[in-house]
Amino acid sequence: MDIVNKLTRQFKAELTGRIIATISSSALTVLLARLLEPNRYGLLFLTISIFGIIKLFSKLGIGRSAARYLSEYSESDTGQIPHILKTSFILNISTIFITGTLLVIASERIAVLVGESELSRYLPLGALFIGFGSIVSYLRITLQGFGEIKTSSVIYAADRFCRLFLAVSFVLLGYGVVGALGGYILSAALVSISGLSFLYLSFYRTIKQNTIEPNLRRRIVEYAIPLTATNTANILDKRVDTILIGFFLNPLAVAYYTAGKQVVQFLKMPVTSLGFTLSPVYGSRKASGDSDTAARIYERSLSYGLLLYIPIGFGLLAIAEPLVKLVFGGNYTGAVPVLHVFSFYIVFQSITELTNTSLDYLGRAKARAIVQVTTSLLNVFLNVILIPRIGIVGAAIATVITHFLYTVANVYVIHLELDLRIRLLLRYVVYSVILAIIISAPVYGIIRVFPGLIPMLVAVLLGVLIWTTLIEVSGLIDVREAISSLF
Repeated sequence: MDIVNKLTRQFKAELTGRIIATISSSALTVLLARLLEPNRYGLLFLTISIFGIIKLFSKLGIGRSAARYLSEYSESDTGQIPHILKTSFILNISTIFITGTLLVIASERIAVLVGESELSRYLPLGALFIGFGSIVSYLRITLQGFGEIKTSSVIYAADRFCRLFLAVSFVLLGYGVVGALGGYILSAALVSISGLSFLYLSFYRTIKQNTIEPNLRRRIVEYAIPLTATNTANILDKRVDTILIGFFLNPLAVAYYTAGKQVVQFLKMPVTSLGFTLSPVYGSRKASGDSDTAARIYERSLSYGLLLYIPIGFGLLAIAEPLVKLVFGGNYTGAVPVLHVFSFYIVFQSITELTNTSLDYLGRAKARAIVQVTTSLLNVFLNVILIPRIGIVGAAIATVITHFLYTVANVYVIHLELDLRIRLLLRYVVYSVILAIIISAPVYGIIRVFPGLIPMLVAVLLGVLIWTTLIEVSGLIDVREAISSLF
């Protein structure tokens, strides 16, 4: 019961942080779409996508490797914690400096390679963008390793909220794309300074050091290698499609594709919060010889995720067009076909958010890395084949196909570790599809007969009401208990 209460508190904290961060990020995306011309908007997010790929070289897998050992030694030998923090931080600062320097030197060549010469104006800012952004990521992951989910969520929310305020302010002052990037950078700098101070005062300075364990530094580096491969492949999945759209098509197409992805980012917020909270638990439960509890926690969270996100996927397919017009404006209707394809992607995302980092804490980073690299390379190949032929929809299709394969492989690996009840999970898939069909029929009917904002809102509320009623009547989820656990 204690672990349930603890996880519930941590989930509340992470969900609250995610809500603030996601609303801030979504508001920023929408406001920038309104304040900047579509071409400027597309150019901004093309630049950020390039930074996202280069950023992986500044992080490697150092933070996640440190988090794994922080979680382990917090239970067995706390005197090693200062050594883990010092080693990982020095490694991370070194990679940040090298990556930032190389980016400044290569800025013009990258712009020529991508085929957008104007990028050369913005890419030198990447040294600061990547540097402070990498420190924020390091802080968030290491605090997760300590089980400090609340503090980690505060850092995440503060970065996204400050980014919203600063980036929009600079754009309103007339600084355009440079102003938006400056807002991102200044926000990350403020959060980095505050977070590093907290980490130093609360952990590094207060915990008494023991003699460093033999080969500890080597093990941190070695475990970072498969995590680096995973991070590299993950960034390729998230960013390379956007860059290839900019290369084969134009910034306007990037803007449409970015709009579609932003909707997915917003919708997956609850399950991402749950996955972030639960990931360290599986490793600690298994290490203590209680794999059965870990398996039951995963099964329950995945079952609930399926019951929620399969109906969401069906609903997104129905309301894509009015949703895009409402959120981004009539100039972004080109994002509607992308969102139709992404209605499948959101379902697979809900599963991987509960699974992928859990494998790192279970010691299966190598297996996940192999799967991630394989599917990411396939994603690049499919993007190169499909984008020139069917445009941004081709990029979306490539993402869905490869993420489906990645999802199946991840569930298989975690099944090998925790011995899941696969028949139970398959039953929940069937229940979820039946729910989705029952809910989506009236929603789609209202949208088709009565197009517009008000009918869309009515249709969504009706869908939520039907889902809640069916879930409660069927006994699949105790809705009252679920709501009370959140408030």
